[in-house]
Amino acid sequence: MVTTIEIQRREPVLGGRSFGEAGPYEKIAGTMRYAVDPEHPLHRRITDIERAGRNARGQVEFSGDFYLLRPAEPGRGNRRLFWDVPNRGRKSILGLFNSTPRSPDPSTEQDFGNGFLMRRGYTLGWAGWQADLPRQEGVMALEAPRAKGVVDFMRVEFRPHTRIATMPLGDLSHFTCPSLPQPTVDTNDPAARLSVRADSSAPETELPRPAWRFVDPLHIELDGGFTPGAIYNVVFRSADPIVIGLGFLAIRDAAAFLRWAPAASGNPCAGEIDRVYLYGQSQNGRFIRHMLHLGLDEDCEGRMVFDGVWTHIAGARRGEFNMRFGQPSLMSSHSLAMLPPFNDAELYARLLGRGRVPKLFTTNSAWEYWRGDASLVHTDIAGTRDAEPPGFARTYFFAGTQHTTGPIPPLAAEPNTGNRGHHRFNIVDDRPLMRAALVNLDRWAGEGIEPPASAFPRLADGTAVAHESLAALFRAIPGARAPAHIDRPVRLDFGPDAERGIAVYPPKTGAPYPTYVSRVDADGNEVAGIRAPELRAPLATFMGWNPRHEAQGAPGDIMLMMGSTLPFARTRAEREREGDPRPSIEERYPSREAYLAHVREETLALVAAGHVLPEDLAAILERARARWEWIHSLSG
Repeated sequence: MVTTIEIQRREPVLGGRSFGEAGPYEKIAGTMRYAVDPEHPLHRRITDIERAGRNARGQVEFSGDFYLLRPAEPGRGNRRLFWDVPNRGRKSILGLFNSTPRSPDPSTEQDFGNGFLMRRGYTLGWAGWQADLPRQEGVMALEAPRAKGVVDFMRVEFRPHTRIATMPLGDLSHFTCPSLPQPTVDTNDPAARLSVRADSSAPETELPRPAWRFVDPLHIELDGGFTPGAIYNVVFRSADPIVIGLGFLAIRDAAAFLRWAPAASGNPCAGEIDRVYLYGQSQNGRFIRHMLHLGLDEDCEGRMVFDGVWTHIAGARRGEFNMRFGQPSLMSSHSLAMLPPFNDAELYARLLGRGRVPKLFTTNSAWEYWRGDASLVHTDIAGTRDAEPPGFARTYFFAGTQHTTGPIPPLAAEPNTGNRGHHRFNIVDDRPLMRAALVNLDRWAGEGIEPPASAFPRLADGTAVAHESLAALFRAIPGARAPAHIDRPVRLDFGPDAERGIAVYPPKTGAPYPTYVSRVDADGNEVAGIRAPELRAPLATFMGWNPRHEAQGAPGDIMLMMGSTLPFARTRAEREREGDPRPSIEERYPSREAYLAHVREETLALVAAGHVLPEDLAAILERARARWEWIHSLSG
């Protein structure tokens, strides 16, 4: 539970500017302090909580950042708290739903974008949950105790994009906010191991101990340097792990406090919240999948804290969110993140067993499917039949999208960060689909209005196909390159205590799980799921994947997070000259006006289906104009 709330800042948003009928907003930021009973049956699921220090009342204490944007006149709000799990300490929902750049402290007109969430009266909230983040400006983190006296093996995985001499003993998968390294207890430990895979499909090879060494307790080096594109794993002994699973309780208890605590406790939202919707994307979507699997959406008084839960672009993975020496930022397919169960009915068995479940949305882009795991959300583990979501859940696939929305023109390559692909990056805009989905979730949780049916690639109707079956079609497109292999998750055995978050390294490995992607049409665009206007009135082939650039190594693998845009030829003569099998733009649309009319027609069909809001029609048409102009500006 929250014991104390300390408000460090309280100020009007945009000088008190009104957001329509919801009126002005205010910003509140500070610290929440927590204390939990480690003996509570729910809390016993937290790895190593019994080894954390306790206060005089026998409770485990921790603290973290919090941040709120709330209607300054609560009577004008909608009495919903939209609770965003921070992604590596950063806020996400304004960027997606208000179509803004991401900001750690939204303060300008640009930071609030189209004002969508404010105009609808939402209270927006964030709480730090990740305890291995560096303390830096704008990063929301948790201060959690350590399990003193524990010495055990941990594993760090990394993949350099340039040749580099030394690497830290911490997760670097997200270069903008790497996790803090964990020191080895012995730089001369003969039991430490370093192994490498040349790419995602290659076997793992252990490197001889004389070829590498600890530079200091926090870094290793390898003779000749680390090879770009190769995947390295270092296993070493460390001590006193952070009780990382307390992050689940911070997210739960902070939301419960804002929802139910009285004004006398310092709650700035006292009496203002009727419903809470929990949202997480990518890493924090995996966090939520793990949280619900453990049944930790319920507080100590037995109350279901969240009315609706939405996991976005998380695939079928969980993560190292509740394990000894866990690394919450890790994005590896060879970790505890990829232990079953995967599909909703099996993953959320605890929720079904207690008979009270939130309304659940699961949305994924094409990248999570091509990454190799997202189809496990809706198939059986053998990959032989569809596993339809239970009645309290909806699963949606956003066809042709990458992990995050791409701008027009596409992002420029950044060679030293891994942000460099073989193709131009993806420019499909999923944000209108996200806004409509939030309205649908709200109506479902609040009024019982059923949202649109689940939409995803299915084995039963032939829209779910093996990744490899599409390679020839993609290779026929001039300049395109199909992935050489897909990093399908494999069966892993981390030992008898893996479910308790204690792993044995290296794990025993077995056969890969069968996984699938959407079938594509003659243009190479995906046919399953929800197809945005870009795919319904196409100017290009839009893919959720992009091969790694040769200069960064392992060119047969796909990039992290990024998709592709492969524009159609503009004229028939250009198409014939390049040998492109796809009809050119002039063969599809006699003019820009005809193209925009087609976009309008297809968007109205999405509005009728409940997948786009009428208010987004103008923005979709404006983006379609920009797409047309950009593609026609490209050199032949």
